[in-house]
Amino acid sequence: MNSSARYFHLGASSSLIALILLCLAWELVLAPLRPGGSWMVLKVVPLLLPLRGVLKRDVYTLQWSSMLILAYLAEGLVRATSDSVHASVLLAWVEVALTTLYFVCALSYLHPFKKAAKEIARQAIQKASQ
Repeated sequence: MNSSARYFHLGASSSLIALILLCLAWELVLAPLRPGGSWMVLKVVPLLLPLRGVLKRDVYTLQWSSMLILAYLAEGLVRATSDSVHASVLLAWVEVALTTLYFVCALSYLHPFKKAAKEIARQAIQKASQ
């Protein structure tokens, strides 16, 4: 694995972990919808599903989790532009930054795999046409 792939994997892994911690802290302590915490903390559960695969560099997990993370990007954008509590707006912008970082790092990590798969498919088509 080259050094840029390591950095992209590290960026994806660390941003996913940071997003999990942010969501827990946000909904339990920092700016919950209700004092004492809210059921919104359950939004962390889908983020836990890809965690093991992302840490293990599983290509398939990184692919589908890059689509899952877009729901958190949407939530962050909606809450950043509609919440009235200043702390919640700041946390929403942090969520947007972390989800963007994850998405970019995951896609950058996956790019060589996609390129290799295209080359294998091209060679197979070439071989079949001969």
